[in-house]
Amino acid sequence: MMLGAPLDLTESFRSGTGEAPTRVRLVSDVLETYSPELRADLADLPLADWGDVALDGADMASALDRIATAVDRVLEVGLPLIIGGEHTATLGAIRAARRRFPGLQIIHVDAHTDLRDEYEGLRDSHATVMRRVAEELGAQRICQYGIRSGTRAECEFARQCLQSSAGLEMPRMVRDRIHMRPVYLTVDIDVLDPSCAPGTGCPEPGGATFSELVSMLYTLRGLNVIAVDVMEVLPAVDANDITSIAAAKLLREAALAFGTPRRRQ
Repeated sequence: MMLGAPLDLTESFRSGTGEAPTRVRLVSDVLETYSPELRADLADLPLADWGDVALDGADMASALDRIATAVDRVLEVGLPLIIGGEHTATLGAIRAARRRFPGLQIIHVDAHTDLRDEYEGLRDSHATVMRRVAEELGAQRICQYGIRSGTRAECEFARQCLQSSAGLEMPRMVRDRIHMRPVYLTVDIDVLDPSCAPGTGCPEPGGATFSELVSMLYTLRGLNVIAVDVMEVLPAVDANDITSIAAAKLLREAALAFGTPRRRQ
């Protein structure tokens, strides 16, 4: 179930991520509905597009509440596939998922830890979103992958997480610990190297290729993934829609990989 979360209130380097849901939908038309890797087709899924959460004129608190309400409605009927928008939107979505799935585990795939306590005077920001999640769920409910940027304080705090790694591999020990739990998968597109995803607000050299990222997604198929988001696409600086197309394809693979999740509390 597609849902746009066009939040764009705290971007610090380059703004415009609020345009991403529209652009990602548009470029998705260039992609086939069939995945050769998964041998599955979107035509076989009961997909629906729920449009965008109405955020015009909303402050951050109101925007997060609206996102939570919309995600809760989608969770009633299926797997939310959320297109951002700045990464702060994930906080609203996780709040909705946590209410339905108290044992929720977060898999956070990103170039940045997003664990600042505050950023530019704001406690709710794209740079603090995982810190707020840690406060609400506990740091042990968070696994981080692709991390290659953070302050000293963030990196020290990240040691409290179940895992925080520069790589994309989930150790067997971690997988065994979370495999019975409901999982929320959040992907900041800047986990990809800027050569693969130039259209993002805070590009960070040294990232993954698209093939590496989608291969990681495939390894999560045995988990109980109950929601997926892809955040931080910035169409205004996206050469030839490279990043938007990558986001669209990642969402296609997520829909096919997790489209009928097992729903355990």
